[in-house]
Amino acid sequence: MSLQNGDYDFGFIQSDHQYKAIEGLAPFDDKPVKELRAVFSLQSEILTVVVRNDSAIDDFDDLKGKRVNIGVPGSGSRDTFDELMQKNGWNKGSFSLAAELKPAEMAAALSDNNLDAITYVVGHPSGAIQEALTTTDAKIIPVEGDGVDALLDQASYFTRAHIPAGLYPGIDKPIPSIGGKAVLATTEQTDPDIVYQLVKSVFENLERFKRLHPAFANIKTEEMISAGITAPLHEGAERYYREKGWL
Repeated sequence: MSLQNGDYDFGFIQSDHQYKAIEGLAPFDDKPVKELRAVFSLQSEILTVVVRNDSAIDDFDDLKGKRVNIGVPGSGSRDTFDELMQKNGWNKGSFSLAAELKPAEMAAALSDNNLDAITYVVGHPSGAIQEALTTTDAKIIPVEGDGVDALLDQASYFTRAHIPAGLYPGIDKPIPSIGGKAVLATTEQTDPDIVYQLVKSVFENLERFKRLHPAFANIKTEEMISAGITAPLHEGAERYYREKGWL
């Protein structure tokens, strides 16, 4: 991964992906990234499934046998979907087409009738989801079922979540799904003073920070330092939180 290789000092990672990196679980293939550290978490990242209205897909189990974008290999979205496939007893051959498109490519493929459904773990509102729903006669379906229940029973890094009503055309009630948190991550090698100053700048200007993206609107200080923190806190972040009396 880019953080481990030193390509970047900071990066955003799904909380479930972060947990698997620390523990050396797939897709990290028994090679735990023990130096990974959490800084703070942000918005909920929710598995979102958009389907064409002419696809005869009304619930998650209906995806079997359809043309589905299952996500880019190695991505957090794909990893989440892979876990759900396993719990449902599916593999790539369970679909008439298992596409591996990038998020920027999904809406066009759905609109051109090259896909029946797209899947994306993302914070809301999302431009990619908005594009899919406004360029295609489509809807968001709930992510529920026995496979979902089995995954939630086993994987503590996922929780039940809802895509809020009113964010997209035609979505007038919350839609149930599963999700985690987007986490700002770094490694233990990053200078603690740099992490401390970054954290201080964000929390001392939190209301201004929340205006940077609509998905940040409902984040809360107490959740940012606890929810989705599935890796140890970086010492620079922990120092600031202890100074504030939050830990």
